[in-house]
Amino acid sequence: MTEVVAALIWDKDKFMICQRPANKARALLWEFVGGKVELGETKQQALIRECQEELAVTLSVGDVFMDVVHEYPDITVHLTLFNATIAEGIPLKIEHNDIRWITPDEIPFYEFCPADEEILEKIISKYR
Repeated sequence: MTEVVAALIWDKDKFMICQRPANKARALLWEFVGGKVELGETKQQALIRECQEELAVTLSVGDVFMDVVHEYPDITVHLTLFNATIAEGIPLKIEHNDIRWITPDEIPFYEFCPADEEILEKIISKYR
């Protein structure tokens, strides 16, 4: 199983979603920013590193919002989603095709990675 971390970043009533690049698995689906935990890293360290690499921002990582296990045809992931805020920087599209800030009511207008569906349901029920 692959350990994956992601960030739930809010700006007032909107949270950040990122569109995967066209040349990667689950191409052009929307997701929370993050990535794989590397050997020797804590989950929080991995999330800070991934956000620096993918968005050029420094995160302040909070508590765990939710974690899920999801089996894709090519990989099984244990995804831990952390509440987080941007401590420094403005998000840039270094890795992603697009970045958006959306409200929970706008979730149905985007096609997300299947591993995120349970998380999105929780966001809708908690923040609507």
